[in-house]
Amino acid sequence: MARSTTGRGEPGGSGTPAALALGRAGVAFTMHPYDHDPAAPSYGLEAAQALGVPPDRVFKTLLVDTGAGLAVGIVPVDRQLDLKAVAAALGAKKVSMADPAAAERSTGYVVGGISPIGQKRPLPTIVDTSALEHETVFVSGGRRGLDLELAPADLVRITSARTATIAR
Repeated sequence: MARSTTGRGEPGGSGTPAALALGRAGVAFTMHPYDHDPAAPSYGLEAAQALGVPPDRVFKTLLVDTGAGLAVGIVPVDRQLDLKAVAAALGAKKVSMADPAAAERSTGYVVGGISPIGQKRPLPTIVDTSALEHETVFVSGGRRGLDLELAPADLVRITSARTATIAR
């Protein structure tokens, strides 16, 4: 079951670092909690189904290792991260998927609930250009069973991201 709450710069809400960061920044967003099934094979596709939105509007946060540090790629949940494309967008020779434990340590979130917003320390971030085709997109709110809906321009701004075609 999904429920939604609108935020407009009001700190608080879910209490996740992502919601708090959006509140502090005065970014308009809507929190969409839903009942998470730990057995779901894809957390992102589960979110799209639970929230009743097309999967191309729900974006997953994936961490990559550039060899010089971690970075973030944000792509639709029904697509895969193109490692060569994200490496090029980051100016790296190559990247690999980050170790899950390293991703959790770096972001402060658990795998399956990693938000691109409110991470412990800012990381270089690339948002797939397809996000710009939508009025709003959904990203993890910082825990399994919570997505945040916001304008893609706000997502890019709050994460200091660049956009590139990084999904396949």
